[in-house]
Amino acid sequence: MRLYFKFLLFTTSIILFINCAKTGRPDGGPKDEKAPLFVISEPPYKSINFNKKEIKLYFNEFIKLKDLNKQLIVSPPLKNPLLITPQGTASKFLKIEIIDTLKLNTTYIFNFGNAVEDNNESNVLEGFKYIFSTGTYIDSLTSTGIISDAFKNTKPKRIDLALYKIDSTYTDSIIYKEKPNYVTTAIDTTGFRFTNLRKGKYLLIAIEDASSDYIFDPKVDKIGFYTDTLQLPRDSIIAENIRLFKEIQPYKFKRGKEITKGKIEFGYEGKIKDLKVNLLSKVPDSFKSVAKLDLEKDTLNYWHTPIDADSLNFTISNANFIDSVTVFLRKKKIDSLQLSASTNSVLHFRDTFFIKSNNPIIHVDTTKIIFTDKDTINVDYRKMISKKENKIGLLFKKKEKERYKLQLLPGAIRDLFAVKNDTLNYNFSTKEFEDYGRITLQVVNNKNYNVIVDLLADKDKIIERNYIKSTETLIFKQLEPNKYTFRAIIDKNNNRIWDTGNFLKKQMPEKVIYFSEILNVRANNFLEGNTFTIE
Repeated sequence: MRLYFKFLLFTTSIILFINCAKTGRPDGGPKDEKAPLFVISEPPYKSINFNKKEIKLYFNEFIKLKDLNKQLIVSPPLKNPLLITPQGTASKFLKIEIIDTLKLNTTYIFNFGNAVEDNNESNVLEGFKYIFSTGTYIDSLTSTGIISDAFKNTKPKRIDLALYKIDSTYTDSIIYKEKPNYVTTAIDTTGFRFTNLRKGKYLLIAIEDASSDYIFDPKVDKIGFYTDTLQLPRDSIIAENIRLFKEIQPYKFKRGKEITKGKIEFGYEGKIKDLKVNLLSKVPDSFKSVAKLDLEKDTLNYWHTPIDADSLNFTISNANFIDSVTVFLRKKKIDSLQLSASTNSVLHFRDTFFIKSNNPIIHVDTTKIIFTDKDTINVDYRKMISKKENKIGLLFKKKEKERYKLQLLPGAIRDLFAVKNDTLNYNFSTKEFEDYGRITLQVVNNKNYNVIVDLLADKDKIIERNYIKSTETLIFKQLEPNKYTFRAIIDKNNNRIWDTGNFLKKQMPEKVIYFSEILNVRANNFLEGNTFTIE
């Protein structure tokens, strides 16, 4: 019994010791939900006549830094980044070392965003800033506004806003070469706010900055700009929505490269207009070629029948540009013919049945195509060979709740390389009309704009496109159950595409308006009375 008592006493002591050694709040106690507090700094916050190289910031508890590189904004920007310690460990203070020579008579803002949080519960000290001036006063003017994507209906992830002082040395090209006078940022929000600004005239731009250097690179960055001159203190609130867009770059031919035997890719960048490839080399009379654009990859694909040659010479023309190129032929293997159907089960009434190919289709032998319904009755159809893509379509009158069988016998399809298909079988069916819904939309276009109206599903997939020039009622039939919305593009030049903007030309992108609702279409569901006003 005495031994048992000693053992119990020893075990209890160990448990008490472990519990006493635990850090953090006791079990059952209230959770710490208070953000850390900034206590004092050396030099003091909002110091004037600042001339130091080192700053210390003190807090009321242990803090840590999170996503500092993403959160920290220094305005005006510095050539060399600040050295901030400690990072990766908790501390009650931060030390900031300044490498650059600071500008005279300038208010500086070190905006930590939401990078400072307490060590235990990660409570964030939101929007923490350290401000000082190398002059005799702190600038105090502000300016706020709204940003959005010019084409997409999505909230920007991170956008940098920049102000450039307009004086005797200012030119529009400054955004390509020099850092701005003031910067701020908007993270996961459409609103932005500049603080501690000086009276004057400024250029305001917004950049989706791929390199985070505050220098506009039109090849990779999106840009938006305030069309007027920003004048402070007048423009403390900017009424104009700053719209972000990607500029189309000037045309530039990149290179020609053989991908597989009989296939060459001609790469380019920028805007194209009637891009053509012209073969200069002497070839046999039996030589055949097909050229098709791949706009998603900025590529002109060129297929040709194989020949016994080391290289081929071409000119690539685009409007007034002509480039000469020699492509060396070293590949030994032709792409085998690969065919796939656009659907493997249900063919919806709005869709066309396509057979897609990796190589250009030259010939379709309809005598080797057997197309029947569930009663094995032949289906009347019309074949269509696409000029833009490597595919063929079968156009026929679809019946409700029908099953179809399509068989392609060997040799029904022949590609450019004289390769033929093996036997292929496709089975698909249709649904009933009651399985689909309908939307009626009145587009109010009192100013008679040229308008492109897109029906969208799955965020930005175009289901149907209409072109109108006045107020019209549009009916969208046989819609699959899904969520839909609409997009209207005010097509100023009536070229039936959305045109982006250009900073140097002070050209704004064409206006895009999104319908305010998401319409949930169900089977046998007719959504009437929807109005879309274009202003």
